[in-house]
Amino acid sequence: MSALGGTPVLRETAPGHVWPVGTSLTDDGALVLGGADVREIAQVHGTPCFVLDELTFRQRARMFVGAFEQAFGAIGSSVDVYYAGKSFLSVAVARWAREEGLRVDTCTGGELAVALRADVPGAEIGLHGNNKSDDEIARAIEARVGRIVLDSPAEIERVARLAAIAGRDETDPVPVMVRVTTGIHAGGHEFISTAHEDQKFGVPLAGGAALATLEAVLAHPALELLGAHSHIGSQIQDAAAFEAAARAMLGLRADLARSSGVLVPELDLGGGYGIAYTPEDVPIDVDGVARALAATVRDACAELGTSVPRISIEPGRSIVGPAGVTLYSVGVVKAVTVGGASDDETAVRTYVSVDGGMSDNIRPALYGARYLGRLANRPGDDASLRARVVGKHCESGDIVLPDVELPADVTPGDLIAVPATGAYGRSMASNYNHVLRPPVIGVKDGEMRVLVRRETEDDLLALDLG
Repeated sequence: MSALGGTPVLRETAPGHVWPVGTSLTDDGALVLGGADVREIAQVHGTPCFVLDELTFRQRARMFVGAFEQAFGAIGSSVDVYYAGKSFLSVAVARWAREEGLRVDTCTGGELAVALRADVPGAEIGLHGNNKSDDEIARAIEARVGRIVLDSPAEIERVARLAAIAGRDETDPVPVMVRVTTGIHAGGHEFISTAHEDQKFGVPLAGGAALATLEAVLAHPALELLGAHSHIGSQIQDAAAFEAAARAMLGLRADLARSSGVLVPELDLGGGYGIAYTPEDVPIDVDGVARALAATVRDACAELGTSVPRISIEPGRSIVGPAGVTLYSVGVVKAVTVGGASDDETAVRTYVSVDGGMSDNIRPALYGARYLGRLANRPGDDASLRARVVGKHCESGDIVLPDVELPADVTPGDLIAVPATGAYGRSMASNYNHVLRPPVIGVKDGEMRVLVRRETEDDLLALDLG
């Protein structure tokens, strides 16, 4: 397989793996993303910058829609795929999602504003959040979002009150779901496992709290209960956790039907589908998960004596993550002697400092997340060195790549590319040390387009009123 007139495709670029689809090398060893040479991207747009491959995003969006529609269509159900905007959301990305048949899930008023700016119809937007403000709820009601996901019993009265203020009643109710914590613990780091009971999200299934909350929603005529929502974690690699959560949610749905006579029409089974951050990682099999979930839903509904509900899912990272690559420029290169218990264990580690770091990718410091990285502007020396790629911030934990092999001749001005950074890089970026947040550059067919511009010092100072 080759690209760009016969130049070799990188070993790690299998579709859905670490690098965006079609990533290649020029004849002189530079990385090509979306048909664009990274040297040109860096020259025109500077570094650090996020590069987002439009084709990869669109292909992965279509993959989820196709896999789940086919699997659930075979059991007489239908599926809504919501793009989880928290992973990364911009006006262009929201439009890409909608053009590929996805809806958009938002967690804050800011994300809702982006989706609306992208002309996503309100009916195709969801609003999440464990602590929504009255303003956020009111704006969602005004925009006529397709659903507001209630995260606690206290939100029932608040949403009902704001619905009444907006003139909504039983003839025009506000559609809602209730987020349920199933007690199923799944995902990588504990901080991204979101369905165990001792955490801030949702209403516990244990002890009957979730059932009582669903029953309480039914008592409000201005609210239309669509169903229950579950999200069990992030970076999940095994379908078994999703299947267990689906069974628990279907059981809750049947319990509600027995206690109230109402069989809610929908269930949301969340997101959290794992991707590959390094060549050793195995991304989740989307087709396999879709088929397994559909079979579980079919069998569980047959056992419970209920009809099959409409299903929704919320992939985010698994769509945008592999589409993104971060480009950095090398600054200081410094060898550090690392002592051991004896002189025989003494080694040298080379610290390679780049012009970004924890302000554009907090995940290594926050979760211990690991990434792949490579020299991007040339092939480099055949000899390699043990390197640690670090950022420019005033924290010893500002580490981009803790242990990576780079060419021994890495030097200031070189480019380093870190793939699988499309999710939670720009969306969690900060201005720590008053560093400017990087731009997001879309690439497709060799063309570059600024999706989100780089911040300027004027942007920072405009907020500082002295």
